[in-house]
Parts: sequence; C-alpha cells; structure tokens
Amino acid sequence: MLPRMAHDLLARLGVPATRLYGAMAARTPLTGEILADVSAAGPSQMEDALARADAAFKVWRAVPAPRRGELVRLFGEELRAAKADLARLVTIEAGKILSEGAGEVQEMIDICDFATGLSRQLHGLTIATERPDHRMMETWHPLGPVGVISAFNFPVAVWAWNAALALVCGDPVVWKPSEKTPLTALAVEAVFARAAARFGDAPDGLLSVVPGGRELGEALVDDPRLPLVSATGSTAMGRAVAPRIAQRFARGILELGGNNAAIVCPSADLDLTVRAVAFAAMGTAGQRCTSLRRLIVHADIQAELVARLKRAFGSVRVGDPLAADTMVGPLIDGAAFDTMQVALEAARDAGGAITGGARLDGTALPDAFYVRPALVEMPEQTDTVAAETFAPVLYVLGYRDLDTAIALNNGVSQGLSSSIFTCDLREAERFLSGSDCGIANVNIGPSGAEIGGAFGGEKETGGGREAGSDAWKAYMRRATNTINFGHALPLAQGVVFDID
Repeated sequence: MLPRMAHDLLARLGVPATRLYGAMAARTPLTGEILADVSAAGPSQMEDALARADAAFKVWRAVPAPRRGELVRLFGEELRAAKADLARLVTIEAGKILSEGAGEVQEMIDICDFATGLSRQLHGLTIATERPDHRMMETWHPLGPVGVISAFNFPVAVWAWNAALALVCGDPVVWKPSEKTPLTALAVEAVFARAAARFGDAPDGLLSVVPGGRELGEALVDDPRLPLVSATGSTAMGRAVAPRIAQRFARGILELGGNNAAIVCPSADLDLTVRAVAFAAMGTAGQRCTSLRRLIVHADIQAELVARLKRAFGSVRVGDPLAADTMVGPLIDGAAFDTMQVALEAARDAGGAITGGARLDGTALPDAFYVRPALVEMPEQTDTVAAETFAPVLYVLGYRDLDTAIALNNGVSQGLSSSIFTCDLREAERFLSGSDCGIANVNIGPSGAEIGGAFGGEKETGGGREAGSDAWKAYMRRATNTINFGHALPLAQGVVFDID
C-alpha cells in the first residue's frame, strides 16, 4: 500500500517517472518496504549539475535581487499548493507524524516569505572616512553556486533554509539529499520547476538534485566551483568536511551534533514544563538535532516531575505516523534502534534507572522500528550522557545550585540548544548569559526553532547559522568601496607620497 501511495504522491507532485527507476532503494521507516528505486547520480551527472550551476550563476547574479525574490515568492506559492501531498510524503519517507510533516513544509513556505522580503533588504553600510571629498561604503555581491548536503530528519526544510536565501542572493544550488530520503528531494525539485516555469526566464541549473551516497557529498565538498557548502549531519561528518572545505579556502555552514539540556528550577510551572519536555524529548522520535536529551532538575521537585514524565512517556501513542492520534513514529532504521539500545545498556551499567526504551512488538513489521521513549534517571553526567544518541532517550540529573546546573548544561562537547524553566527573572537572566549554546530559551523546550531567528550552535555543533537576521551574508561576498569625488588625492593615515 505505501509504495503505491508514494508513487501516487510523486506523480501528483510532478516527479518524472524516469527518476524512479534505478539502483538506489528508497525505503519507508513505517514498514521497512522499498517505496521506489531511485536513479542515483554518478560522476557524469554530478559534473553536469555543477557545470549547469556555474553557467546559471553567470546569468542569475546579474538579475536584480527583488526580481530574484519573485522566483522565491512563486516557489512559496507552489509549495502552498503542494503542501498536503509533500507533507504526506515526508511522513511516509522520514516517519514524522502528520502534523510534523505538515509543519516541515510550512517551514519551507515561511522561509520563502522571509527570503522574498529580504530580497529588497540586501544592504551594506556607508562608512565615515578620514579623507575629504571621499565616500566609503560596503557592497554585497552574489557569492557563487552553493552545495547543500541535507540529513534525513528534516529532509526538505533545512535545504529550504539554505536555498531560499541562496537564490535571492544570486546563487544557484546543487543539493545532495540524504540517501535515506531522496524522494522528498525529487518532489521539491519538481515543485521548484513549476515555479521557475511561471517565472519565465530563470536560467537552467538554478537547482539540481543529485541523489546518491557519500562520494557525491565529497564531490560537492571538494569542487572549486562551490565557494560555499552547507552540510547538516553528525559531528563525525563535520570533522571530515571542515578540513576539506578549509583546504580550498571555501566557506562552510556546518549544522552538526546536539546534546541539548533543560534546567528545571523550583519556581517552574510544572504543567507547562511537562508538556514542553514531552514534546522536546519525544517529538520526531527523538531524531531532531534540537531534541531534549538531558533534563537537569532541582532536587526539591525532581521526584514529582519524574513521576509525571513517566506517566507521559508511558501513555504517549507510538505507532503509525499516518494515524491522526499518533504522537511518536518510528526510528529511521534498524541502525538507529541498535544505537539506542547500546546507549541504554551503557546507562544501565553506569547506575541509570531506565523506564521505557523497548521496541514495540515487531512481529508483523520486522523491518520497522517503533520504540517506547526512554526516561533514564542518572546518578551523574557520565560519558554516555555526554554523547549524543539520536533517539528518544531523556537522561534526568539532579542539582542543588543553579551554577552547578549551568555547568552541567555546558559540560558536553556540543553547543546547539538549551532551555530553562523558571518563574524567577534572575534565574532566567543568569542562564541566558551562562549557557554556551547558540540557542537559549526560557520556558519553552530547546526544539521548535522559527526561521526568524538564527539557527545553529557552538563547539562541536559546527558554529554555522541558518535563517535569522543576517544569515544572508554567508551567501554573498562583501566589497569595501572608496570613491574620490574631489580633485586632490589625500592618503589615509597621513601618508605623504608626492611626485613631480
């Protein structure tokens, strides 16, 4: 049933049938079935995509930015029309529940709206100069084709964060989607093609999708025609990518690991906290880079909060994400389940008390991995707690002193997102200035970012930023211009160089 449903959705979305016959199996985590066999790109297809992007850049960079914004506006319109089908495809291919699949497509629409407005605000500064009859200013120019490597957990939204901004900045995009979610990328390519056709004179090569394995990502990272590569994935992937980008002096936007914590203070509103923690820890089956993985709770309220969370973890509906009442869908594959079980065993060996974490009966679906979210009460922040496990595992730690709690928050190698739950303004402000993460929230969980704020983190999270007020600058190059409108030639810093 699911393969037929996927093919029907892909046909309605406009994906050519020729893209769906090949050697690359696209599976659904809902059942483990193969949805389609995608045509993977080889070296010649990658070279064609890069050459077309390079040629498109020479045309697109000369198009006025507000006109480029019109293409992104049309793309947003096409996404609105395709939202229901694309969202359902996200659910089938990535395993997200229906509301999360729809939310991901809405995020694409939102970034298109954001980028369209931004296309009229790509402004530089006029700078005071010490020389009379001179004007100094900065101007921004298109950078060049952009390579985007995306991950399975947000198969289309993170690409859109990059692509919408890149396109209004004058940059074509070459996209290598996750091997686990190629179908949604092909669907987006088809939707974008309709927007480009409505636009009328968009150059060929503004968007190329190149499904395939690691070797294609390496080709993007190493190609000198791509002055910027945006890569989302594990810290291990970032360690491999960053030196190769740096070796050719290109730019990188790296969105890597997250081991996010929330501190719960005695003054916290526990009703709000339970709801926020439940979503942050269990949403997307714990497979968000911003998922809540460590809960640092004041000892005075720890027993009460843990008891309430155990009820929530035990009662949440885990199952088919196409069902309207499901709140937690499957893990992406068996490797994710195995990693989760290894982490739970290590936590148990370190003295952790585990509630949940078991696989639901897989007799009917041996190739699908539905698990009960795990709540793990730990005596201390061990190496296992400090490592990111991409699954619904929430470690609970106690504290007495807020400085200790903030130190625990910061005491991991990742620095993406963080939260505090408190009704004490002083505690909130101490946390906001003390957290070393790129995102720090008060009375909401660490997940659920909006495109209006810069997304990204510090330390082993990679340091990149996507969306937000000035993210567009990563996709452009800055030039400083000095204009002499007088007849003399005064030199800066009082230098004298007179010639006869």
